[in-house]
Formats: sequence, C-alpha cells, structure tokens
Amino acid sequence: MRIAVIGAGNVGGTLGRRWAQRGHEVAFGVRDPSRGADAVKGGDALPAGASVVTPEEAARGADVVVLATPWDAVPDALRELGPALDGVVLVDATNPLGPGLTLDVGPACESGAERVQALAPRARVVKAFNTTGFSNMADPVYGGEPTVMFYAGDDPEAKSAVRLLVAALGFDAVDAGPLARSRELEHLAMLWISLAFGGLGRDIAFRLVRR
Repeated sequence: MRIAVIGAGNVGGTLGRRWAQRGHEVAFGVRDPSRGADAVKGGDALPAGASVVTPEEAARGADVVVLATPWDAVPDALRELGPALDGVVLVDATNPLGPGLTLDVGPACESGAERVQALAPRARVVKAFNTTGFSNMADPVYGGEPTVMFYAGDDPEAKSAVRLLVAALGFDAVDAGPLARSRELEHLAMLWISLAFGGLGRDIAFRLVRR
C-alpha cells in the first residue's frame, strides 16, 4: 500500500516508520523535505521504502493519506493538498485540542473528524490512531496481548483499508461505527491524555475484552 503521512512528529513519524518496516511504501509530507530523515521523529535513518517529500508530492497517487499534524495546522494542510485528496482514504489521527487540553468541538458538538470531512468533502475520512500515545503505536502489546485501536468512518471500503493498517501494527482493530462516533473517540483520547499526564505516565493503554 502507498501511504502518505502528512506531519512527521511523534505520531506521524512512529506510524510511518512502522508501516515502512512492514513493507508499505511510505512518503512523509513535510514543509522542508531537504532535511531528509532529520525531519521525521522516531529515529535516525529511515526504513527502506520510506521517503521525505512535500505534502503535495506525498499525497499524489497515495492509496491512504494519514493526517498527523497539530490541530491548528489541519485547515492549511488540507487546503494545500486540495484535489489530491479526492476519492482518497484520509485517516484523521488528530484531536481537536483547545486551550488547557480541552476539546474544541464547537456549539454543535461535532467531532474533529467531521470537520476534517467538511474541509475535504471528496475524501473518504476514517478516524483512527487518536486514542493513545505514540509509544503505544510503537509497541501496542501489553503482557502478550494487543491493546485496542478503534476506528470510525462512513465508507466501508475505506474502513477496511484502515483496519489492515491498524492490525499491521499489532493493535486489536475494532470498528466503532460511523464517522459521527469520532466524537466518542476524541473524548476517549482526552481520557488517555488526562490519565497519562495526571500521573500514570505514557505506558498505559486501553484494551477491549470479550466474553
């Protein structure tokens, strides 16, 4: 699969590096690609199959585009990608964080993912990779068992593609329903953040158990 990762911070860098290690073709879209591997968090040299290019070059011809920028950079990032997102699976890995680690959901209580869909109406948006920290994306297994990664979206084919990418990293991939369920996923992210920074640390994760 050809994956464009827009944003190469801790989340984008970790996800992209791990997918490249599993044989996917990964293009990191950054504003200054001349920095090469130095522009991508998570290590020194890039894995085979990974490259650093401009965001537009990364998205061109990609099967999946992963949005992993800070929330306040989302509108500009989507505007820059423009028609390159038409018909593409767009994974929203962001959280709409406002001042004081609050959710900036607006008066209609929409989710960040629904805003992303409104800004990129021809993309097939799926919410995923927003409910835990990047260290769990590097290693989602605790005590020999996978931790959970929920995903939500309205397009079945897009969700199937994202499920494969979630499972490839070792997560328990669970379909949370339509894109509107991103509201709950973003609140779940806030719970993880509040616990992690409230004293429990980053080495915590959620697991879904079944009887």
